[in-house]
Amino acid sequence: MTRTIAHQSSNMAIVKTLTYLMFTMFAMTTDSVGLIIPEVIRTFQLSLTAAGTFQYATMAGIAIGGLFLGQLADRFGRRRTIVIGLTLFAAACFLLAAGNAFLFFAVMLGLSGLAIGVFKTGALALIGDISTSTAQHTSIMNTAEGFFGVGAIIGPAILARLLTAGLSWTWLYVIAGAMCVVLIVLALLVRYPETTMPSHSGFSGTGRAMKSPYVLAFSAGAFLYVGVEAAVYVWMPTLLAGYTGTAAALATYSLSMFFLLRAAGRFLGAWVLTRVQWQPVLALFSGGILLCFIVSVAGGVSWAVYLLPLSGLFMSVMYPTINSKGISCLPRSEHGAGAGVILFFTCASAVLAPLAIGAVSDAFGRIEYGFTLATGFAGLLFVGALFNWLLNPTRAVLERLDVTEYRQDATA
Repeated sequence: MTRTIAHQSSNMAIVKTLTYLMFTMFAMTTDSVGLIIPEVIRTFQLSLTAAGTFQYATMAGIAIGGLFLGQLADRFGRRRTIVIGLTLFAAACFLLAAGNAFLFFAVMLGLSGLAIGVFKTGALALIGDISTSTAQHTSIMNTAEGFFGVGAIIGPAILARLLTAGLSWTWLYVIAGAMCVVLIVLALLVRYPETTMPSHSGFSGTGRAMKSPYVLAFSAGAFLYVGVEAAVYVWMPTLLAGYTGTAAALATYSLSMFFLLRAAGRFLGAWVLTRVQWQPVLALFSGGILLCFIVSVAGGVSWAVYLLPLSGLFMSVMYPTINSKGISCLPRSEHGAGAGVILFFTCASAVLAPLAIGAVSDAFGRIEYGFTLATGFAGLLFVGALFNWLLNPTRAVLERLDVTEYRQDATA
């Protein structure tokens, strides 16, 4: 009996590690696009708008994969979905590395995004299977997104070394593809927890998730959050480009500091959210984000150079907690569909928000006006989080699902 429990514990640790490595691996590619785009512009003599296709193709692929294929994890199981997605991603990476035409690269990036949409929703659904409560679900989600933050740091660092050595940016995708092969082998060998299949037939899980007011509310929260986050990682370097004050060194590494604080905060959040109620955490942290943006806009670049990187610490727990609670408002047999819906809104915001901020900045002639729009997003996010804390509309549904979906696991 003791040996069986030890084996199950060891197997569960492998499953969690596999999940965390998936988040790390795909973040290495998606968060390196900012360094790849200048290389593509030089190679193909493209405009900024045309080169931005690399970002839009990937995000569009993830959005489509999440919305239309997320329910595969519920219908065919987590392992099959993860293996299919990882295989498709590895193929796209290796094919991309063999190409030399811009259109081919864009198509492969779209395919890689579609693959991410498949295996990420499988991984998100798997988190529900390995959790023993909705609270632990949120903790594991923060850890997984912490590893995503690590990948967002490692990927650009590897790419910078490759470019310094005179190698093509496509070698980053060779590395990611090789990691994918290892993950596929692990996924085939490890024993996954049992998945409760949905009682309905067909592929109607996404439709039901779209009708859930809880999923839609948290999707709206994810949309607003990503819009605020995108303002920093897309437009902060432009805002700080002309800064020559006493914190010039910080301005140079401002984006790196933002990503470091975001990653560290997520690991810390995984611990904090097992001890503190998530509702006040979201309200207080969204308030911190709003304050950073208000002072940055009102005080100008001399304040923004400090506060915008610091906002990464406040942003850290926001997305994984919003994502976790939205998914947790559904039965575990429908977590794949719920994850796919939220992922769709996430990627839609990752495309639309930077475009809107750029358009507002162009219309008024200064990037600061774009950050005023982002401050509006942060204000709406804070109002929503405050409303959630004061009224706690999800209390009943989460308590019910803790009993019906997790209690058996906790007492087994």
